[in-house]
Amino acid sequence: MNYIGVEIGGTKQQVCLGTAGGVITRRRVVRLGENTTAPAILAWIRQQIQDLTAAASVAAIGVGFGGPVDPAAERIICSCQIPGWEGFALGDWFRDTFGLPTVVRNDTVTGGLGELYLGAGRGSTRFFYTNIGTGIGGGSYWPGGYGASSLGYVWVPDWESGLPGKATRLEFLCAGPFIERRLNTPGYVPEDSVLKTLPGPLTCQALGRGVREKDAFCCRELDRVAETFSLGLADVLALTTPDRVVVGGGVAKLGDVLFDRLRRFTEEAAFVADAGHIDIRPGLLGDDAVLAGALLLAENPRLHTV
Repeated sequence: MNYIGVEIGGTKQQVCLGTAGGVITRRRVVRLGENTTAPAILAWIRQQIQDLTAAASVAAIGVGFGGPVDPAAERIICSCQIPGWEGFALGDWFRDTFGLPTVVRNDTVTGGLGELYLGAGRGSTRFFYTNIGTGIGGGSYWPGGYGASSLGYVWVPDWESGLPGKATRLEFLCAGPFIERRLNTPGYVPEDSVLKTLPGPLTCQALGRGVREKDAFCCRELDRVAETFSLGLADVLALTTPDRVVVGGGVAKLGDVLFDRLRRFTEEAAFVADAGHIDIRPGLLGDDAVLAGALLLAENPRLHTV
């Protein structure tokens, strides 16, 4: 049986055809750039699903949405990146447009289900998944249930402001667009940094390259990002005691230069009961995580619930 998986993000939109086991067989991806609006995203999704369902029989649709979702009503609370989604009945729109059963969840929760069943979370019983991308979300999974968390909106020290005691949201320091905004701010990168030899605009991957080349500025910058993100992870460990934390998203593609720091700084910040047995891993599914989780939910809307 075939299912449709949908990822609605702040930067990238994806639609796929796949199986109940989360296997993607056909995929459509777009970055709408300046045309990234709620109506434009819906129009693109409508066309892709019409094309995919014209060539294959489809039983249901699963959707991961990039922002807070009321899971009971399958209504969007808001998007933190794209205006126009507030209060939108997304589940009803899919059912009315395509005549198919549909389940809608937050994208990080959906991606976490993909990692829990098919990726780096397999074998975990108290699991936490987060992504560092356009934004920073979170999902907690325990026996018989799961729920979304807004990890990116916890308060942390604001080392950008230079003001003693100033705090800001974790996402505003550690999410991809905010890292790249700093790197491309005139005067932020020193003249002796290897980044000055690279063509712009500078990206998170350029920062990772600089760290691998042991550039002093890049190492300090990634240290600050990782230490701040680790404060959020230490809070998660203290509050929910997961036995495994998996981190996905575009910034996580930096690999060991990021994860070595996350493990070290989280160990330093963690409560004594958590220290010494913290399991932080990169996701295995990459850009497939949300789509894979959406396919699983399309086949079984009560996945991981009792």
